[in-house]
Amino acid sequence: MTMLSKPLAEMADDVLRTADGRAKTALSRTYAAQWQAARAAGETPAIGSATPPMQPARPAEPALLNPRDVPRRKPGTPEGRIAILHAVAHIELNAVDLHWDIIARFTDTVMPIGFYDDWVKSADEESKHFNLMCDCLEAHGSHYGALPAHAGMWRAAEDTADDILGRLAVVPMVLEARGLDVTPGMIKIFKQAKDQMAIDALDLIYAEEVHHVAYGSKWFHFLCGRDNLDPTPVFHDLVRRYFHSTLKPPFNEEKRAEAGIPPDFYWPLSNQPPTHS
Repeated sequence: MTMLSKPLAEMADDVLRTADGRAKTALSRTYAAQWQAARAAGETPAIGSATPPMQPARPAEPALLNPRDVPRRKPGTPEGRIAILHAVAHIELNAVDLHWDIIARFTDTVMPIGFYDDWVKSADEESKHFNLMCDCLEAHGSHYGALPAHAGMWRAAEDTADDILGRLAVVPMVLEARGLDVTPGMIKIFKQAKDQMAIDALDLIYAEEVHHVAYGSKWFHFLCGRDNLDPTPVFHDLVRRYFHSTLKPPFNEEKRAEAGIPPDFYWPLSNQPPTHS
């Protein structure tokens, strides 16, 4: 008797169709706990199949703007710090959907059960991260939805809806790897402001995001190996096809290496040569 109330892909679809951020992440964490309990009991639960929406359900707020129209605020001000927390909350909510979407959308690609273990764990952690950011916003008298947000976050998912290798290349290995580059600077801003709640939340996010990038690298290399492809040029080709910008240094080379992404993956895609020989 399975511990899952329905196949995993259907659970993923349910999360994608839940609009409210707190409700979405509560459902995400409930389903993740069911999956993890079943796996801990030695089960290999059904993956099933689903027809996920091309865009996940979203709350009425925040207003989603073109990236260049999102107001810029000085990070050294209380308003600027609230804007940073809001932006991170928005990224984390998108990440919840991205991780459930990779489960629901690519069931035609036969993958080991560990693939699903990794993305369920990631979706669960991103749900926790979103709630931590919401808690920080509320501690500052704000909330998720109070400010406008970036409308382009889901574009990578739409562009790679038919390409699992492209999805792995662009979402965890480019977008989430970017988080490894910029999070230390954000932590520094909140240390200067002596905001311990935000520091603790961002420290946890920083530690756990390394694993999400690593899962992307692991399964990207797995698929390349299965199809006898050379991963480095394949990665370069996919990022050039699906990522509509260059990669911007400085790169957190230590954390990227820890996540299984070597410099020859990202430096050739950047807008300047490496600073070291």
